[in-house]
Amino acid sequence: MMRFMSEEQVVGRRFIIVIPKSIRKALTVREGQRVLIRIERGKIVIEPLPSDPYSIMEEVVREPYEEREEESRAEEWLKSRAGR
Repeated sequence: MMRFMSEEQVVGRRFIIVIPKSIRKALTVREGQRVLIRIERGKIVIEPLPSDPYSIMEEVVREPYEEREEESRAEEWLKSRAGR
């Protein structure tokens, strides 16, 4: 995955910002996909959310579920993404 990419855009009516095609393709963002928008150190960050949240859960929690081991893995996974 590409580490850094940027393109200049104009904020349109009703504060709409179009994600450039090159960035949409690099991140495989699709129309209708949910995104997380946040402020991070004075900047707007738009993070694509997975289209299938259960696939993410499957990565973190395997079967059979062992609470002590899986809870620790889930906590580490969340911590690794909290700073994004």
